[in-house]
Amino acid sequence: MRDWWNWSQSTESDPQSFGIVGVGRFGSAVCRQLMQNGAEVLAVDRSSKAIEELRQLEPSIEARVVDCTDEESLREAGILDMDTVVVAISEPIEASITATLIAKDSPGTRVRQVIARATSDLHEKMLKRVGADRVVFPSRMQGERLGIELVRPNLMERLELDEHHSIEEIKVPERFVGRSLRDLNLRKNHRVNVLAAGPAGELLVNPPASHVLLDGHVLVVMGLTEDLQNLPRT
Repeated sequence: MRDWWNWSQSTESDPQSFGIVGVGRFGSAVCRQLMQNGAEVLAVDRSSKAIEELRQLEPSIEARVVDCTDEESLREAGILDMDTVVVAISEPIEASITATLIAKDSPGTRVRQVIARATSDLHEKMLKRVGADRVVFPSRMQGERLGIELVRPNLMERLELDEHHSIEEIKVPERFVGRSLRDLNLRKNHRVNVLAAGPAGELLVNPPASHVLLDGHVLVVMGLTEDLQNLPRT
């Protein structure tokens, strides 16, 4: 359970705001997942139809019709004030490259991380050259998965059992370090069951209540997806 995702470094004590540039299928999926996890999201697209469709799916989202290749338009919309910007435009390629460059290098930009969507290896190289901190391919990472990753930096892998239940492998949250499973009583306090715990690659299955969680170790927990999402993120 190790190779799915490369997690973002956001923390629960350091709230993140997210700007999504382009709200096609991929961008909309990122928006929905971020919104479901309570994140601050600003979505922009040059298509009024795309923005309207997104608002129908997420009525409370802040979404604006903007020329995503115009620096002043993005600045006025508030994109350059976001912590993380996801450039989800697929084509034309020059639009995604321009939006990435604007978010990363415009005077006064507050954007700390730009994640850009690529459609080819050449596209990836060009995005990195103009400053993209990370490049993703929709075939390798779907929008919902990226959305989860951005708001849950300690999540390592998820296995969905059905529509409502999941098993997750997470890094031990900082507030759990040094405490025993008995002290934490995760079943009572968080309504999740601990299946395994310990260092990665050497997990102890069905650990005893006396087991103490250490920094850098992992937990494998099972429960309702909603309850798992409410576990501490760092």
